[in-house]
Amino acid sequence: MAIAHTLAPIVDLVFPPRCPLCGDAIGAQSGLCGSCWSELAIPGEPACSLCHRPFAEDAASGLTCAPCMANPPRHDGIAAGTLYNEASRKLVLAFKHGNRIALAPLMARLMSAKLKAVDENWIVAPVPLHRWRLWRRGYNQAALLAQEVARLRSSRLCVDLLQRRKATPTLGGLGQKARARALSGAIACNPRHSGIVRDANVVVVDDVLTSGATSDACVAALKRAGARKVVIACFARVLDESLPHA
Repeated sequence: MAIAHTLAPIVDLVFPPRCPLCGDAIGAQSGLCGSCWSELAIPGEPACSLCHRPFAEDAASGLTCAPCMANPPRHDGIAAGTLYNEASRKLVLAFKHGNRIALAPLMARLMSAKLKAVDENWIVAPVPLHRWRLWRRGYNQAALLAQEVARLRSSRLCVDLLQRRKATPTLGGLGQKARARALSGAIACNPRHSGIVRDANVVVVDDVLTSGATSDACVAALKRAGARKVVIACFARVLDESLPHA
């Protein structure tokens, strides 16, 4: 870190800091311009007591949302850095498919801010990629975020705590039952780490939470292995009904 701090002025001279969304000049390599910051939708309170789905500002605290009442979640909360909108979508696409891995610290800071109860006693683990997808992409974006979150929260990082045993199709467009079939038996705890999972508190990290099918499979695997609490942390959560409307 000391070397990076020392070399920062040289890096800034050769590669002037630019906002990764709009390209405007900014003061540091790891941020956004003020205008683009304002375009991010940050979830707040009040929120569902189980899944932290944001409610309207005038809602009472301690309420449970309708989806959680209908189907109580196995997880112990969702910590989302942002709600999925056009600004967060651009960041995710640049990070996940544009090889902009330098965005990981910025994205993880927003996630870490929602994980105030997580400390050195927690384990941080990414949603796993199948080895063939990892080979094609070259990196697991969830693992990069998990590394930064673990550093920010002083937690234990375990990048292979979860394993994806079989390749799964893209879940977009599939119904709930089809997603469940696709993920059946796909994700499991790594037997090499069975000793650290029992009675542990775990943060499962991903870039985007859409239907929750993949993260639910991770939670189920960890709970079967004896984890006490499992919290899902994501950079962007798809909740269109919670976004402000013009």
